[in-house]
Amino acid sequence: MINLIITDDHKIVRDGLKALLKDHGAVRVVGEAASGSELLDLLPEVEADIVLMDLSMPGMDGFDTATQIFDRYPDLKVVVLSMLSHEKYVNQMMELGASGYILKNAGKDELHCALQLIAQGCRYISPEVTLELLRKIKQLPIERPASNGNEEEHRELSKRELEVLSLIGEGFTNAEIADKLFTSKRTVETHRQNLLDKTKARNTAALIKYALQRRLIS
Repeated sequence: MINLIITDDHKIVRDGLKALLKDHGAVRVVGEAASGSELLDLLPEVEADIVLMDLSMPGMDGFDTATQIFDRYPDLKVVVLSMLSHEKYVNQMMELGASGYILKNAGKDELHCALQLIAQGCRYISPEVTLELLRKIKQLPIERPASNGNEEEHRELSKRELEVLSLIGEGFTNAEIADKLFTSKRTVETHRQNLLDKTKARNTAALIKYALQRRLIS
C-alpha cells in the first residue's frame, strides 16, 4: 500500500485527486495540505511514502518545501504535480531529488502508473515534458566521447532495450512503443528504467544525449 499526502492550495484539486485515487487499491491518501508550511507541520504526524505536491503555492513554494523535506525526511519521495512544464522547473526539481514530475493534464491511468513506479524506486517524468526536452536535446551539437571503449560501454544493453531506446529517440510514448513492439506498457516502462540504470542517465533527456553521443540512435 502506498501512503500518499496531497499538497495543493486549491481544495477542488485535492478533492479531485482523492476522487481519482479512492478506488485504486494500491494507493491510500493519508493526509492533505494547502501549503508547504502546512505540509511540513503534517509530516511528523503521519506515515507517508510519497508527497504529491504542486509547485506554485502561497508562502513557501514547492522548491523551498522540497528542500526542507529532503533535509528532514531523506527517504520520503516527492512528486511534483504542476501545470508548469518548462524545462528549468523540471530540471531544478529533479536535481533537488524529486522522484517524479507529472503535469496536471495527466489522466487517471498515468497518475496511477507513475505513483506505482515511483513507489518501486523508479523516477517518472510526464511524456509531454520528456518530448519537449528531447526536441531541445536533438538541437544541441553532439560531442563524441573520446574513449574508444564505446562497444564495451553499452554492450550490456539487450537487443530489446536498444529497440526501445531507438523508439524513445523518435519521440514515441511508452504506450506507442508498447503497440509497436507488441508488448505491454508496463514492460516498456521496465525497459526504460533499465536503460536509465545501465547508462547512469538521470532522466530521459540525459538518456537521449547518451545515445546520440554514442551513435546508438540518429
